[in-house]
Amino acid sequence: MSRAPEWKSAEPNPRNLGASWDGRGGRGGRGGRGRGSGRSSPSGYLGPRATGSREPPLCFRLKDNMIGVVIGRGGSKINDLQRLTNTKIQIIKGNSEAEVKIFGSMDMKAKAKTAIETLIKKQENYKSESNVDNAASQPPVGRNLSKDDIARQPQPLLDWDQIKAKAVEWEQRKWTDLRPIKKNFYIESKVTSSMSEVQVDNWRKENFNVMCDDLKDGEKRPIPNPTCKFEDAFQHCPELMKKITEAGFKNPTPIQSQAWPIVLQGIDLIGVSQTGTGKTLSYLMPGFIHLQSQPISREQRNGPGMLVLTPTRELALQVEAECSKYSYRGLKSVCIYGGGNRERQIHNITKGVDIIIATPGRLNDLQMNNFVNLRSITFLVLDEADKMLDLGFEHQIVKILLDVRPDRQTVMTSATWPDTVCRLARSYLKEPMIVYVGTLDLAAVNTVKQNIIVTTEREKRALIQEFLDSMSPNDKVIVFVSRKLIADDLSSDLSIQGIPVQSLHGNREQSDREQALEDFKSGKVKILIATDLASRGLDVNDITHVYNYDFPQNIEEYVHRVGRTGRAGKTGISITLITQDDMKIASELIKILKRANQSVPEDLAKMAEQYKLHQQKRDAEKRSRKFGGKPKESYQCLC
Repeated sequence: MSRAPEWKSAEPNPRNLGASWDGRGGRGGRGGRGRGSGRSSPSGYLGPRATGSREPPLCFRLKDNMIGVVIGRGGSKINDLQRLTNTKIQIIKGNSEAEVKIFGSMDMKAKAKTAIETLIKKQENYKSESNVDNAASQPPVGRNLSKDDIARQPQPLLDWDQIKAKAVEWEQRKWTDLRPIKKNFYIESKVTSSMSEVQVDNWRKENFNVMCDDLKDGEKRPIPNPTCKFEDAFQHCPELMKKITEAGFKNPTPIQSQAWPIVLQGIDLIGVSQTGTGKTLSYLMPGFIHLQSQPISREQRNGPGMLVLTPTRELALQVEAECSKYSYRGLKSVCIYGGGNRERQIHNITKGVDIIIATPGRLNDLQMNNFVNLRSITFLVLDEADKMLDLGFEHQIVKILLDVRPDRQTVMTSATWPDTVCRLARSYLKEPMIVYVGTLDLAAVNTVKQNIIVTTEREKRALIQEFLDSMSPNDKVIVFVSRKLIADDLSSDLSIQGIPVQSLHGNREQSDREQALEDFKSGKVKILIATDLASRGLDVNDITHVYNYDFPQNIEEYVHRVGRTGRAGKTGISITLITQDDMKIASELIKILKRANQSVPEDLAKMAEQYKLHQQKRDAEKRSRKFGGKPKESYQCLC
């Protein structure tokens, strides 16, 4: 006769213990499982045997009001605990206390118990702080106040000064145990320090008019001279210099030359430049040096030291690839993004990591479930901040930064400088310097020839077919469309014609999106049809053409689309189809073309003028309705 496993025989009969949680999202009942009920069995079956399950379970008591804290919504927390510790956890509810049983190896059982105790302690601390804050608002003991009594009583005024003082005090207590960090690692080379003011000004003018400013209040700091050679910035880091030499770079890009001496000094930076100008390495390389040179060792840090937030998974993967390419002294990086395998990402983080590259949504998810420690972050990057705000990630960014130490060093990059990005910078950077290449106004890259075709919706298919038929074997094009349905429709038509093509949009599985990018980068396909998902984070240097089949929703995205070609010192061509539906964007597009010294088609100028007249007519009608149909002149006479 077969012998029952010890972990099963060790379980008590739950008939007298009330409902139980079996660790798989099911609850056991008193009277067993009814046919077809979908409940767990009365014995509290735990599923497959955990490692080391022949040992007796680890048992302890738990207050009933803490069961939900351990289980989590839909069993999410208890399921994650089981996966991370390779244990099985059973919670049997009693009258006032529940019994917790953990099955598995001795070490893993202890680890699971510690994790549960941490969850409970965090919840108890949160409740105690809430009770202290709410004590003043409680009614006097021994009195039953009706609603009318409460309404008649004068309500005490809130002492906002006291509330703010308590918030500051709580913030200080939160970070009291942090060990100091080091930020300044810059040693100016003799070549850089010997540059005269005239030489610096000439270099900045010749390199796309690089401009710098110190945003610190009060006395301004001197702007560092640019590091015109890689040796000027990294002469004391031979390993980095070796990686740069292997990559075949000759000189730093303008944003890199001016950003490196600022970031290496530990100063917060706002870097604004066009797409494809090397912003990623402008923060990655100083970040490597920052991490490796901290007085706190990687083992003592107990968590990642560098965090890069990006708006899209494609950009996150691109940054992670750059991290791996220029890996420095064994620093480990991991990419966290929605749509990826969540369990694998959690596993990678818990194994130990130095750099996290993440999209805000997925990172906030892991943060709220206590799978990542952000207190250890000392170097923070908000990459493509304007796009993150456009996608509505501000709420997640704010919650993430609440857990990142306030004395960190922060770098923010952006291709544009709208008011929303300016506000974010004021909130989360401390006394930063700003470096921008060209102008803070929008400007498409000068290395791209921009062709604008005013057409109709019906003629679009014929125009793109004519373009694709005229492509040479060395041409590579991204075709941007406005909707996923159009991307699928176009790619299907081309596939039927036997033309190799890939599509990229949000409805495709992550594996399919990665395969599409790989096929396009490798040259297996020369045509990629994409939504604005590919307008950022796509680093393919041999793209010759950008074809805007549909005009984007805003002029900023047009600039980013055009920036997909003409990269790394090469030239490119963009073709943009524009219809009467895009009339409102015509005047802004004309400004972009003029700044980049491009010709403005006569049809586009007429379209802009038509829209201007249309707006004037609408405004006049609004004023007429506002004043009861009276003409504007009669209103002025009454004044």
